[in-house]
Amino acid sequence: MSLWARISDALAALTAGESLTDIFDKLRAPPERSVAFAIAVIGLGAKMAKADGQVTRDEVTAFREVFHIAAKDEAGAAKVFNLARQDVAGFEEYATRIHAMFASQPETLNDLIEGLFHIAMADGFYHPNEDAFLEEVAHIFNISDVDFRALRARFVPDATPDPYSVIGVDPALELNDIRVAWRKLVRENHPDAMMARGVPEEAVRLAEKRMIDINRAWEEILSTRS
Repeated sequence: MSLWARISDALAALTAGESLTDIFDKLRAPPERSVAFAIAVIGLGAKMAKADGQVTRDEVTAFREVFHIAAKDEAGAAKVFNLARQDVAGFEEYATRIHAMFASQPETLNDLIEGLFHIAMADGFYHPNEDAFLEEVAHIFNISDVDFRALRARFVPDATPDPYSVIGVDPALELNDIRVAWRKLVRENHPDAMMARGVPEEAVRLAEKRMIDINRAWEEILSTRS
């Protein structure tokens, strides 16, 4: 059974009355954890796309960029997105269940938030309701305010990212210590490392932009320290 078929079956069960808790409990073990992650991105993404009052074509396109959808799977993917918009579960419940599943893997939760930022910015405007939505999801995921602001600075055009925040270090650290932190981020964002965290292969592409930001931040720090 294809990924989209398994996701569609899970969301169909949800709309038929099965609880979100039961759905996620069935998806705890690999490889079904990738299905759970996909449902979280789809469910939260579909609900966030409505946070500003409307779902635009750009936001749907951004969803398609997070998940590479083959032509043969387009109908199934559209069904999944529509089911996620229509089901009765609130976004807080989605976020709480996915946090419980990946509590020991905070990097995966960070991956998910980045995917949501990508969708939020697809129409070129960061709506206050989207900001409130993402801030609440980050709170449920136990992502610190500092880390959330760093993420927002990376994705929202009118915010200038602080290179030290992007790498997650104190500016007072020695350059060698910052280099260690930078190298750790590079290792963590390697495609093999991401796949080991249960992230769908399609979502690994989000790491490409993250790596650009991480390396740009490191280069900026180097230039100011030389």
